[in-house]
Amino acid sequence: MDDRIKPPSTIPAIRVVMMPKDTNAEGTIFGGVILSLIDQAAFIEASRQAHHRYVTVSFNEVEFHKPVFVGDVLTLWAQTTRIGRTSITIHVGVLAQRRTHPDVEVPVTEADVVFVAVDESGNPTPVLPPA
Repeated sequence: MDDRIKPPSTIPAIRVVMMPKDTNAEGTIFGGVILSLIDQAAFIEASRQAHHRYVTVSFNEVEFHKPVFVGDVLTLWAQTTRIGRTSITIHVGVLAQRRTHPDVEVPVTEADVVFVAVDESGNPTPVLPPA
């Protein structure tokens, strides 16, 4: 691992209760809501590594393994896996704590998110100063 990367945080990037406003017609949480939370968790981790304006460049393939229900508490863990010159890659894992079984956390999905650091004009800028 790159020695410029700070070690993983011991606290989750985000914990949030899923609410009825986030449900689809089937009564489960919209995938897009979870994707938005993944993007936010990744941004929190990127900012922990180096404070910049970041723009999302890509998500890798995201596959939902289990549904998320109203009342579930989602925990999003984020860890930096790579820092390039102007880009940073964050791995985010999503767990659901079921309202009906609070002692159980179910893996829901995971994703790798790539950001590019940008300056005030929107041009790419180095994530970290030169070594």
